[in-house]
Amino acid sequence: MGSNNFDSLPDASSPSFILTNPTPEELTKVFTLSHPKWGNALSLKDYLARERYLTTVPLSKDGGITHWILTLSSISPGEERPILSSCESIRKRAFYTENGKVKEGVAHGIASVFTDPTYRGKGYASRMMRELGKRLERWQVLGKDDQGREEGKERSVASVLYSDIGKSFYAKHGWRAYESGHVSFKPLGQTSQNGEKKTQGVKEIGYHELAELCAVDERLLKKQLEGLAAQDGKRRYVALVPELDQLLWHMMREDFMTKHIFGKTPAVKGAVAGEVGKRVWALWMRGYYGGKETTEGNTLHILRVVMEDEENTLEKELAEGLKAIVRIAQREAAEWRSEDVQMWNPGQKLKKVLELSGIEEYAFVERDKESIASLMWYGEGEEEVDWVANEKYAWC
Repeated sequence: MGSNNFDSLPDASSPSFILTNPTPEELTKVFTLSHPKWGNALSLKDYLARERYLTTVPLSKDGGITHWILTLSSISPGEERPILSSCESIRKRAFYTENGKVKEGVAHGIASVFTDPTYRGKGYASRMMRELGKRLERWQVLGKDDQGREEGKERSVASVLYSDIGKSFYAKHGWRAYESGHVSFKPLGQTSQNGEKKTQGVKEIGYHELAELCAVDERLLKKQLEGLAAQDGKRRYVALVPELDQLLWHMMREDFMTKHIFGKTPAVKGAVAGEVGKRVWALWMRGYYGGKETTEGNTLHILRVVMEDEENTLEKELAEGLKAIVRIAQREAAEWRSEDVQMWNPGQKLKKVLELSGIEEYAFVERDKESIASLMWYGEGEEEVDWVANEKYAWC
């Protein structure tokens, strides 16, 4: 059954539909249909290659990524069947608090929610999301019974997504909208407004520094959650873990795109200032929707900002380090054809440090339509859940 049989398809509430995994041929069709929406910076051939490549990187390989389609249960995978809506989920590690303690579990990042234009306006995306929310609660978290057989006793911690269609659609299906704002910095040339040619007291970060920094970040984030849980053991806190594989997903995606757009890949993946124990650092990646010919839609995203000892490091030192780091990010943005530098959802301390930094031009932007961070909690109870470290690194 193909698009020509649209009129004969059941209503979205029909029991005839199934949420399942696509065949390789169906997945190619999904990618081909979504190329005009998300892949304009690449040719169709390169876009298809990128999507297949992203199933092989550390976070996604070995079942880390799952592709989903909504279709008719009456048609077997070997036959032509309608792909009414599609998406993907990526397994991620998460920290969460329970009874005043920090625990670790599985979360899922949902991405690439797409409906073939032929089938839009019929409620199929809503049906898929209702099915998916329930499926991910037990997905890839199976325990084992006393005979070693897998059984679904365990739950996922949460699933997250980033809505580009405002706050209401996903909220009505169970994904609560969270703070979704960012600080915007404009790119700078190799010489800044103050005439400085190089930024002093800061080091550029490449691939070989990432493992150590991510390990430190993970430890600090867990400690932060422990502190929050000690203050209020009844409240729930959750954070996706900024582990190495999560950061590599962004950076390897970036490398694929820059290699095909510019013929080379960027060496600078972030910057760090200060002495070990009192460092401040930022990691970033460049995202492209405009490509090489135009900067429109191209953004250098600061994935994560870490202040190693924010309580005992002088704010002046943190501010000087942050200023130097942002300057490097702005120059990288200019070199790599980006129209904007974005830092998502800075906390109160980071905002204060930013104000003290002396950076002359930046703006706070509250997003109400695009990249709305949204989370479905799978834990017990009705408590509100605080999403800690709600930064760009968690996006997928």
